[in-house]
Amino acid sequence: MATTNPLQFIQQVRAEVAKIVWPTRREVFLTTIMVFIMATLTAIFFALVDLGIRSGLQALLSAIGNG
Repeated sequence: MATTNPLQFIQQVRAEVAKIVWPTRREVFLTTIMVFIMATLTAIFFALVDLGIRSGLQALLSAIGNG
């Protein structure tokens, strides 16, 4: 394993940090809004699936119980 001295390590870290492209404020805002929209749609979807499964099971169990 190659060893580097602390000064060389810091120079390499600074070089890598300089390559980072930070998102703009608008990009962060739009991405955040998209995450909230997708989370809401996902929650609605799973709530509907849960409601459907629960209704189906209740109908099935009541048919078995009354049968």
